[in-house]
Amino acid sequence: MNNLQIPAWGVWAMLGGLAAFIAMLVIYFKRNHGLKRPIFASPYTLWMILFTVLPCILIAYYAFTDTNGQFTLDNFKNFWDSNYDMNKELIAMGFNPAEMGFSRGTVNVDTLTYSLWMAFLCTLICLVLGYPAAHIMADREFKLGATLVILFVIPMWMNFLLRTIAWMSLLEDTGLINQVLGWLGIPPVQLMYNSGAVLLGMVYNYLPFMVFPIYNVLNKMDYKLSEAAMDLGCNKWKTFYKVTLPLSIPGVVSGITMVFMPAVTTFFIPRMLGGGSTEMFGDLIERTFLTANNWNVGSALSLIMMVLILLSLGLLRKTDPEGEGGSMI
Repeated sequence: MNNLQIPAWGVWAMLGGLAAFIAMLVIYFKRNHGLKRPIFASPYTLWMILFTVLPCILIAYYAFTDTNGQFTLDNFKNFWDSNYDMNKELIAMGFNPAEMGFSRGTVNVDTLTYSLWMAFLCTLICLVLGYPAAHIMADREFKLGATLVILFVIPMWMNFLLRTIAWMSLLEDTGLINQVLGWLGIPPVQLMYNSGAVLLGMVYNYLPFMVFPIYNVLNKMDYKLSEAAMDLGCNKWKTFYKVTLPLSIPGVVSGITMVFMPAVTTFFIPRMLGGGSTEMFGDLIERTFLTANNWNVGSALSLIMMVLILLSLGLLRKTDPEGEGGSMI
């Protein structure tokens, strides 16, 4: 799709939203004769309308329209069948795609399946590593808990891209790990440009998002409940299973959500550590927008991902309605 332009109604909607916001400010000042505390939330409201709500509406618009602005479901058919447009052109030219050996393309579906699988593995590994770490940090008898919290926070101060690039210097053929293996007399190992490297980068970058929600819940838990369970005859393992684990479920669900969804949509990590040998759904969306220049199909793919995110957030709200596990610290 070339020369993409925002539809006229989109421009008018943005201007109308801005005008409505200014009108609400004028009315507010007249009614309250000055500033009240709620008015300070108005810049955030305007920001959400212009840069979150309206872009989502535009994505939905392009997902359900063709290059001429006509309603169509072909963009979603392109997701299910990556050869849909090519087969459609062959049919228009009088050819039979089936006779020419062109079957349904599964690239998009396979990419989403692979992304979900990699995100599942990343989330599972983060949970297995993160829960014990959060439990140790929240233990009041462990004196270095606060120090561990700082050690988890410090890497997050560094840019996400720099953290990923740093792993390249460790995993490449002439990197530090292979140099150490060489000193030990072990042949170099191909650590880069495979799914293992991508998974390692994802776990490293998203592990804190699993640790801190669980830590937040465990840190606020009333330890008198554990003491009461032990007074009633429970050992440490049974106390953990009957008391600690159920109370930490909101943090676990929050951590799973905060790790799983970014892992599904990530595109920089596979590009750098996978070297193009692996493609995840985020890469597919970016390639559809920027390389194929097909904003309609790209919007459809983005809308599918947004639905997955909304389903995940719905699960989080159902399991953790009070948002107890949603805080990072």
